[in-house]
Amino acid sequence: MTTIFGIPNCDTVKKARQWLANQGHEARFHDFRKDGLEAAQFGRWYATLGDNLINRRGTTWRGLGADVQASAAQAAGATALAQAHPAVIKRPVVEWPDGSVTVGFDATEWLQRLG
Repeated sequence: MTTIFGIPNCDTVKKARQWLANQGHEARFHDFRKDGLEAAQFGRWYATLGDNLINRRGTTWRGLGADVQASAAQAAGATALAQAHPAVIKRPVVEWPDGSVTVGFDATEWLQRLG
């Protein structure tokens, strides 16, 4: 099953969930804030997606101190940051049935995945 990870009030997450529903594709939703995020899971994502997981344009990022921002350049620092401030994770993160993981919403790419 496809799992979408994010925050329910995020516009991109809403759009992605609606798009999948319109395609008739069932997906489970995992709320970072309510359901939490395991360090090991984020670590697996980071190993695949790298620094692309951290949203450096959002208000959460801008509100962090320079030392905390600098620590996000390494996997351990990014993991700690993501657990402390889930809103700093780019959204949505999607785990696909084939085991792959993506970040962000791209209807063209997703349509190919659903093929």
